Amino acid sequence: MTQLPAGVAAGHPATATAGHSVLAAGGSAADSAAAMVLAGCVSETIFCGLGGGGFATYYDATTRIVSCLDFFVAVPGLDGTEPAPAQNISVVFGTVPVPYAIGGPSVAVAGTPSGAHELNRLFGRLPWAEVVRPARDLAAGGVVFSEAHADLLPEIAPAMMVGAGVEVYSRSDTAGGRRLLQAGETIDHPGLTGTFEALAAEGPAVLATGELGRAMVDAVRADGGALSLQDMAAYKVTDLEPLRVPFGPGTLHVRGNDLDSFGVTAAALDLDAVGRGGPDRATALVSVLRAPSRRAETTSVVAVDRWGNACAATHSLGLGSGIWVGGVHANSMLGEGELLRGELVPGTRMASMMVPSVVTDADGRLLFAGGAAGGSRIRPALLQTMAGLFGEGRDLADAIAAPRMSVTESVVHLEPGFSPEVVAALRAAGEELVLWDAPRPYFGGVAAAAAGGPAGDPRRGGLALRF
Repeated sequence: MTQLPAGVAAGHPATATAGHSVLAAGGSAADSAAAMVLAGCVSETIFCGLGGGGFATYYDATTRIVSCLDFFVAVPGLDGTEPAPAQNISVVFGTVPVPYAIGGPSVAVAGTPSGAHELNRLFGRLPWAEVVRPARDLAAGGVVFSEAHADLLPEIAPAMMVGAGVEVYSRSDTAGGRRLLQAGETIDHPGLTGTFEALAAEGPAVLATGELGRAMVDAVRADGGALSLQDMAAYKVTDLEPLRVPFGPGTLHVRGNDLDSFGVTAAALDLDAVGRGGPDRATALVSVLRAPSRRAETTSVVAVDRWGNACAATHSLGLGSGIWVGGVHANSMLGEGELLRGELVPGTRMASMMVPSVVTDADGRLLFAGGAAGGSRIRPALLQTMAGLFGEGRDLADAIAAPRMSVTESVVHLEPGFSPEVVAALRAAGEELVLWDAPRPYFGGVAAAAAGGPAGDPRRGGLALRF
């Protein structure tokens, strides 16, 4: 078996291009993934940013060892500060209103800059400044606002159009008011170029305890948040021992402490039933995917380098707090109700659904690397992609683009493309169905790589580039 083709996939063309340029410059998969994480903090800011956090899973082709890095957000308050009540808002996804809280009290300790830096430090080949440069250049030139993002913006405007977000996500109209940013227009983030230049020169400390970090702490605390310099100084990227479970022809490697138990779900899926297709496939998926409906915004990237190493990373901002410093939007993780499932202890990591994953064969050789975005749709999006690849024999691009389902406690949501036979069988089994009229970002966004090369998700305007 040969190694996977080198290349990248991401949720935005500018993000993918940044990762491809780093591979072309001699960078490793980790360098490329780190560059795409940072680039996404410019091109995909309705999902992610330097003020957020995430996870990465790295495959070393020489040792065949899989490593997981946790750079997700941490709970603030180490200095004893108690946050004030957050500002409650209601965001409507489709026709369903979802409560959120924003403002300074919703801000947790960011990990994205440290996570990108650690990927480069542990597994990289290029100088740090070379990894940061593509994101810096995007910030300086602006990025085209994608159609997928423009379609989603009206739904999340109550969170986006706060503070400096008014200038970022809207434009003046002819009547002297404001209109939302449209597809094809340029999205700019005032101050972000200088922030990336400081990040390249000084490393992530500048956004923690340096000038920019202190300014963020001041802004958050002025709005009632608990974030402190002590919290920022204490933050560290951590290693996670991967959970390893049998899947298809090999072993799935994934962090085992995610909120939706992805590894356990994958191990329970009947791939033989999936392979039979039709109602058997649908029933097998429904049986393992049923879960409460939740919502969180994320994005995912993957890179494979010329040496056969691979890195998948997923990161998120939540919906954003409305606190902006140096072009950086602070996260709203403490206001994301789907993440608040236990006591919030200062200094500990918040929980998450993100699961960048690797599948290897019996000899430890790489078969698949990838991840998904979309909160509670991460698990169904990624699992249906992997089931299509390993259970149905689809190529990766087809497995990603294939019609998806999302299964809540009481309803099964189906994208168009499921056969009448499947629809009838699910209804006969007593399932309440919601039949969508088009594929939508609601069903998650996948970026992955397999034997046929990388592939991105058309639902989010994703792009894959071979190297």
